Amino acid sequence: MRLILPSLAALALAACGESAPAPSTPAPPPSPTLGGVDLGQPVRALGTEPFWAVDIGPDGIAYEGVDIPREVAPRGDVELMGTLAVFTGATDTGRTITVTLIDTDCSDGMSDRLYPLTARVEIGDKTLQGCAASRAAVMASGESGPVAEPAPAAP
Repeated sequence: MRLILPSLAALALAACGESAPAPSTPAPPPSPTLGGVDLGQPVRALGTEPFWAVDIGPDGIAYEGVDIPREVAPRGDVELMGTLAVFTGATDTGRTITVTLIDTDCSDGMSDRLYPLTARVEIGDKTLQGCAASRAAVMASGESGPVAEPAPAAP
């Protein structure tokens, strides 16, 4: 009995002490990037003649153009292959859409903007050529110069 009491006392004191730290959750892997564009953030591809745009976001891939109804496809994982990033899906109208982003500068031919990525969009039987950048960069850029990420706001 003498040996049991000190052992129980030690266990009781240990139970009152600090608990072991919870295991840490590993950080999510970084988003893939291409040409300095974070592909985990919304990306916009666009082209002229005919005018069209594709928005790639966390919720899906949305295609639209002049006199063309909007089509949306779920966004799957991006497939990276060297200087290419490929997104593929099936739109809500049943057409296959494949967006290929290429790590090479691009001019849309209508403005003096210079985009960091070239885009090729295949939807149904159409193949469209254009340019791409992050949606934030496209929205913040002027009508000329590089389409670049906006500067972070000062604290």
